[in-house]
Amino acid sequence: MQEPSGAIAWPDGHVDAWDHVECAMALSACGQHEAARRAYRWLRDTQRADGSWPRSVQAGRVTDPAAESHHAAYAAVGAWHEYLVTGDEQHVQLMWPAVRRGVEWMLALRTPRGEVAWERDAAARPGSYALLSGCASIHLSLRCGVALAKLADDPRPDWELAADRLAHLVARHPEAFADKSRFAMDWYYPVLGGAIRGEDAARRLAAGWDTFWEPGLGVRCVSDEPWVTGAETCELVIALNACGMRSQAREAFASIHHLRHQDGSYWTGWQFANQAPFPRERSSWTAAAVVLAADALTGFSGGGGIFREAAAATDGASGTDGTAGASRQVPDGADCGCDSCDREPATPR
Repeated sequence: MQEPSGAIAWPDGHVDAWDHVECAMALSACGQHEAARRAYRWLRDTQRADGSWPRSVQAGRVTDPAAESHHAAYAAVGAWHEYLVTGDEQHVQLMWPAVRRGVEWMLALRTPRGEVAWERDAAARPGSYALLSGCASIHLSLRCGVALAKLADDPRPDWELAADRLAHLVARHPEAFADKSRFAMDWYYPVLGGAIRGEDAARRLAAGWDTFWEPGLGVRCVSDEPWVTGAETCELVIALNACGMRSQAREAFASIHHLRHQDGSYWTGWQFANQAPFPRERSSWTAAAVVLAADALTGFSGGGGIFREAAAATDGASGTDGTAGASRQVPDGADCGCDSCDREPATPR
């Protein structure tokens, strides 16, 4: 599905930066290094001067000029993953200007409290709200960006502080984000993105399990629809594995294989009331999510630990062996003027 330009599209032909990076990561994990490098070259070539990427590009033409904050930041995750897989510091230096511009563009969408607006529209107006799943993804991007900055000899302590504050908001302040609690991503992304770990993560996943888990089939994309999706299920696998729930992670991974097509691709989802694929497509990013989940469980590439090790600041992790940060501390309630240090982390609404 990769185009000669290096772009990796959706089934309808459009490309967005976030899913493109996910596919590049999967290519690299599988040893398809030339294809992965072409994907990263496309990313560098299509970044706009302000640091963003269009929401949608098709056949080399911008079809939606708006831009999303978590898209712009995710280049950092891809570049750090590529380093973990290959150990190629020259590629880090090649990617660093694009990563830096993307993260700085995203940070310009922060509110005074620290959450990040989800978009800047075609008229350059910032979005009116932040998304919990998007900000959890941005937290991971910032941790990876901090690690890249050290390798590039261009330290970014302000990024680390932004990640600390964002982790606190994701873990303790559901009111900072638009209510998208019908969607599974708002359930598990705070764990997947590393903002919540340990017992707090286990409690969060347990709280939403009966709402989103469909036994033997996978994760409901939306809680009130009879529809499971492969990518959400694989992301849950990674989240479960990242907080030490390996048996549940293996169970979840085993559930997705009913989506596998005979050619090795995966249906995007399954409508279990109608017993039919929905939508009727096999997407590049679903296959990529399968690869990344398998790598998280088995560690067949050097990047298999990226989601596990780029964890919440409370673990004090440091190093370059899959860890994307230095010793740090999440702001407590006193730091942000709230009383959340005295209450439990938020559970799914």
